[in-house]
Amino acid sequence: MENPPNQTESKPIQLNEAKKPKGGIITMPFIIANEAFEKVASYGLLPNMIMYLIRDYRFGVAKGTNVLYMWSAASNFTPLLGAILSDSYLGRFFTISIASLSSFLGMVLLWLTAMLPQVKPSPCDPTVAGSHCGSATAPQLALLYSAFALISIGSGGIRPCSLAFGADQLDNKENPNNERVLESFFGWYYASSAVAVLIAFTGIIYIQEHLGWRIGFGVPAVLMLIAALLFVLAFPLYVRRNVSKSLFTGLAQVVVAAYLNRKLSLPDHHDSFDCYHHMKDSDHKAPSHKLRFLNKACLISNREEEIGLDGYALHPWRLCTTDQVEELKTLIKVIPIWSTGIMMSINTNQSSFQLLQATSMDRRLSRHGSSFQIPAGSFGMFTIIALAMWVVLYDRAVIPLASKIRGRPFRLGVKLRMGLGLFMSFLAMAISAMVESIRRKKAISQGYANNGNAIVDISAMWLVPQYVLHGLAEALTAIGQTEFFYTEFPKSMSSIAASLFGLGMGVASLLASVVLNAVNELTSRNGKVSWVSDNINKGHYNYYYWLLAIMSFINVIYYVICSWSYGPLVDQVRNGRVNGVREEEELLDIVGKGFEKEDSSEVIKTIQGI
Repeated sequence: MENPPNQTESKPIQLNEAKKPKGGIITMPFIIANEAFEKVASYGLLPNMIMYLIRDYRFGVAKGTNVLYMWSAASNFTPLLGAILSDSYLGRFFTISIASLSSFLGMVLLWLTAMLPQVKPSPCDPTVAGSHCGSATAPQLALLYSAFALISIGSGGIRPCSLAFGADQLDNKENPNNERVLESFFGWYYASSAVAVLIAFTGIIYIQEHLGWRIGFGVPAVLMLIAALLFVLAFPLYVRRNVSKSLFTGLAQVVVAAYLNRKLSLPDHHDSFDCYHHMKDSDHKAPSHKLRFLNKACLISNREEEIGLDGYALHPWRLCTTDQVEELKTLIKVIPIWSTGIMMSINTNQSSFQLLQATSMDRRLSRHGSSFQIPAGSFGMFTIIALAMWVVLYDRAVIPLASKIRGRPFRLGVKLRMGLGLFMSFLAMAISAMVESIRRKKAISQGYANNGNAIVDISAMWLVPQYVLHGLAEALTAIGQTEFFYTEFPKSMSSIAASLFGLGMGVASLLASVVLNAVNELTSRNGKVSWVSDNINKGHYNYYYWLLAIMSFINVIYYVICSWSYGPLVDQVRNGRVNGVREEEELLDIVGKGFEKEDSSEVIKTIQGI
């Protein structure tokens, strides 16, 4: 009589197990497609937007550039808000879904500005004598700015959550190769995004230049609609993590509690677990030694009065958990390294000047018999190509070859990659300055000093090296920083980790505007021609680039200091490794293949001794 019940119980268990598994590789096409289509749509609008504002809305170059700086800043600041909403209130799936709808509506509004003549200034030729060309009215600008705002809101929800949502589908701590799986995912995710941006910089821009703004803005709107539909259709397949309470509320509670408990004395012994408030399943039984003044936020002074029977604090603004304290410490700890990426983003924000350079140069693929010209806004594709090629080569060639040479698994440390990327960014600006010096001398020698719109007899292919270096810099630093934040932060902060690099780009957009305005004001005093004059041949863009190169080199030194002071990474602490020694050993094994293991150890000891 016992067998039938056992048999009947076994069937539903098998059915539940068949339904239970979610996530995995099957979800990747939907998540990556959503991100890719969003990038094709949004990035396809950026390169030529300055021309749309100048020609159709009659903005000046300075005003149009500042509007684009503000739009870029908004698109990079909103991911922080999106990350907070995702982690604490809506969850990643619903945040991405709502954001996709917002982006679609914004692109529809922008398309309407091209379709409806009454929503922008009437056509006018300022070169015709007696013509009066009016500027855009307040309602017309309101519609334009609303489109930008909706697109920025959409970016704020998709960009921080998409990467973390994809990692949720693959992240499995029980898998011994989990770290390698995530690294590969991050690389391929950025590679697919890079291909999407490449399509935007070529196909969308070509449509805008040859078929007009109506089709050029309509195609991105259709692509955004497809992105939203693809993502929502896979709803049953996704792993969806539960949201927690507001992360920033918890961080604020730590600051307040640490201040209110400032007069308490910390225990002498770090292993006095009973002195600190922590949950039963917490990995942090006691807070770390760093930033010890924050430890008072979780210090228990009277257990009966401060902790309820359920184990939770009765007054959370006076007593926090060790997890809350460590989350705030982690955020504070990464700020210096995060700030080093801002300079690289400032360098990549110089697209308006690079567009003017490309416009004034010979953009034919071949200067002998070829009539096809690369659109000036499409030169950014070389950055994307370099980024994608590095990701593919690093994942499929560098790592396997280096591992084979060493006889054990190899990977470049994340801090080493970030540093190399920042150095590449410095080289990119130095080469930009040299190329612009050559271009300007050619323009003046050919009699174009007063004609900034003339085509100088010099190939625009001279611009390719700086774009390639920018791509390598982003491949090393952007991917490296994202991986760094994601691995250093606890799971509850994963979306914020993914949005931090974008936040740095937002800060960079504002600082780029400050630097540009300062240079323009200081160099145009006493009737002098500004370095960043509207006439590219009269100005000194090369001096401006050298200034950015010097700032970038100082930033590399600043990064070395920040990286050294940060100490061991989470993975290094977990594996019992000393910070930096592993990366030094890997480099020695690759560069000095002839070293014996004992010799390498002696060299490392010598370096450490120095």
